[in-house]
Amino acid sequence: MSSKKRNQPAAGAAAGGAPAAIPEIRPGQSIELLKELHILTRDGKLNQDSRRKLKQVYHLYQFIEPLLEEIHSQHPDVSLVDHGAGKSYLGFILYDLFFKSLEGNSRIYGIETREELVQKSTELADRLGFPGMSFLNLSVADSIGSDALPAQIDVVTALHACDTATDDAIHFALKKHARFIVLVPCCQAEVASALNRNKGKSLGRTSLTELWRHPLHTREFGSQVTNVLRCLQLEAHGYQVSVTELVGWEHSMKNELIVARYKDLPRKRPAERLQEVLRSLGLEEMGERFFSAL
Repeated sequence: MSSKKRNQPAAGAAAGGAPAAIPEIRPGQSIELLKELHILTRDGKLNQDSRRKLKQVYHLYQFIEPLLEEIHSQHPDVSLVDHGAGKSYLGFILYDLFFKSLEGNSRIYGIETREELVQKSTELADRLGFPGMSFLNLSVADSIGSDALPAQIDVVTALHACDTATDDAIHFALKKHARFIVLVPCCQAEVASALNRNKGKSLGRTSLTELWRHPLHTREFGSQVTNVLRCLQLEAHGYQVSVTELVGWEHSMKNELIVARYKDLPRKRPAERLQEVLRSLGLEEMGERFFSAL
C-alpha cells in the first residue's frame, strides 16, 4: 500500500499547479478547479472574497482529512458518498486535496437529483482528469437501494441537504455501515411542523411549550430539536458523536457540524433518551423517522 505525499505536487503538476505568488494555495492543487469553483478569478488570482472562500474550504477540510487518513491507514481504497451534492463543490475539493494522490480504487460518489448538475459535474471531472469521481442522478432515499453504489461506504457526507434529506443520508449511512458520517443540516421543517400541529394540546400539558409557542421560536426550536434527535439516533446505533461550529461561514446561518464515528458503543441508553425526548415534546409521530433503522 503506497500513496504520494499530499503536501507535494503530483507528477506533472507544475503546469497546472499553484503559482508561487499565491502561498494560500497548496502545492499540486488544480488551478482549473479553483477557477471553476470561483475560488480563483479567471486570470488565476485571489481577491478578498475568494480568499474568504478558500479559508472556508480549508476549515471544512481540516475536519474531514483526519477521517480519510485514518481509513486509508487501514485499507488502501477509500470510499465516500456526498449526498445532496449540488455542483459537487465538496467532492471536487476532497478529490483534489486527498483522493487524487492515492493509488488503487478509491472513489467519491456525488448524489444529486438535478440531472443538469450531475452532467456538468461528470464533464468537469473528465476535463480535470479525476477518474475516481462518479455522479448519480438519484434522490438520497433512492440511493439506499441503488446497485450503482457498493454495499459498504467508509464516509458519508451531507452538507446543507435540506429538511428530511439529511435524515435520509443518515439512513443511507447506517445501511452502508459507514465508519464516519459528516453532516451540516439545513432547513429542518418537519419537526417544527409537528410541534406546531400539537401546540394546543401541549400548552395544556406543560409550560415547556412556551419554548416553541411563537412561530419564530417554533422554527428555531424545531431545528435544534431535530439535530438533537439525530445525534441520539446515531448514538443509538453505536456512534460517538461530536457537534461543533463551522466558523467563518458568513454566507449561511446553518453552520452546525455533526461528525459521527462508529465505535460500537452501548446503544440502550441513547435509544431510551431518544424515545423520552419524543414523548416529552409530544412528537411520538416522529418515532418512525428516528427509530426506523433501529
